[in-house]
Amino acid sequence: MPRTVIVCALLVGVAMWAPIYCVPPMETLLKEQLLLTHTQTSLLLSVPVLMLVATAIPAGVISDRIGIKKAIGIGLIAMATGALLRGTASDFSSLLGFTFIYGFGFGWTFPNLPKVVSTYVGKEKAGVAMGIVNSGFPIGMGLGLALTIPVVLPIAETYQGVFLIWSIPPLIAVGFWWAMVKEPQARPIHIEEPTTSVADLRVALLNKHLWLIAGLMSLHQFFMWSWTGWAPVMMVLKGASPDLAGIIASITIWVILPTFLLMPRLSHGVGLRKPFLWIPSIALAIVSWAARYVTVSASWYLMAVAGVAAATRFTTLLTLPVEMMHQRQVGMASGMVLSVGFVGGVIGPLVGGRILDTTQTLDLSLMVLVGISVASALLASRIPETGPGRIA
Repeated sequence: MPRTVIVCALLVGVAMWAPIYCVPPMETLLKEQLLLTHTQTSLLLSVPVLMLVATAIPAGVISDRIGIKKAIGIGLIAMATGALLRGTASDFSSLLGFTFIYGFGFGWTFPNLPKVVSTYVGKEKAGVAMGIVNSGFPIGMGLGLALTIPVVLPIAETYQGVFLIWSIPPLIAVGFWWAMVKEPQARPIHIEEPTTSVADLRVALLNKHLWLIAGLMSLHQFFMWSWTGWAPVMMVLKGASPDLAGIIASITIWVILPTFLLMPRLSHGVGLRKPFLWIPSIALAIVSWAARYVTVSASWYLMAVAGVAAATRFTTLLTLPVEMMHQRQVGMASGMVLSVGFVGGVIGPLVGGRILDTTQTLDLSLMVLVGISVASALLASRIPETGPGRIA
């Protein structure tokens, strides 16, 4: 495999997510210093997802025209710019505006990372390469959650300083990407020349099973962004210190890394996909219900179960369009699933913030997540089996 490209893509994954997930641990600090509501602070987490919804499909189309290096490089420049500007924000309006700039770069970069693998890596090694690249996501998320309060804030002293320090990973990623990655001289022979057409778009839009996948992805993102976004606050409400709350919340993220690597192999061995959708959904319903009652000391285990279940469902969802659609329609289908699916990532944290503003507790939000998880299990039962072990 082209190790330089893979390592740079891994670094991009870390740089994308760490500046987003430094926000949840600072929720209380931002609320007090900028006089915000919980709903307003949740916007700072939701905006990058909103921009992903808006830019996923255009980013994929334009990258086919200008090349993957330039496409991701442009996104990284926007991310680094937005991350730096957040460190100068003195009020909520400017902080939100700079977050939109960051979100544009995030939304432009995220859907193009799979194309890095398909462009530079042989088909027989694509699964391993994608697992390595995807591992940057939980690393970035976990670092943002775990280090922001106990390590970064004492050094930075202010929330502006925290944002400035977390702008370092995107800046490093920009430098490495433009300096180390080269556009491929020729497309690998296993890659078909894109022949996307209006007919292909119509096929994707009229595929009811693809819409079921997109709907399940939306419910998944509703859960995941709600859970990870409000987990530090939930731990503080249970009596944990802000330092400990961020570390406990990060457990959900850290277990994603081995899950990304192990569960696809298990699914391949079993030859089925649907059990890896509905079983995690039921597990997350139980986790959400139990979160209302567990103590801080028991929350470590709860966060781990939530991370394994959510990661299993997510990585399975990503494989379904590949197995369901014709090769030339996979990019369009995946873009559609991501665009529709991440709408849930916008709505979830806002719902949790509104409930917290109104009730001063997350109990009702957790019951909403129970309902979302039950609905996810029911929706998963309607999706056709695409695994190699399915009954013909």
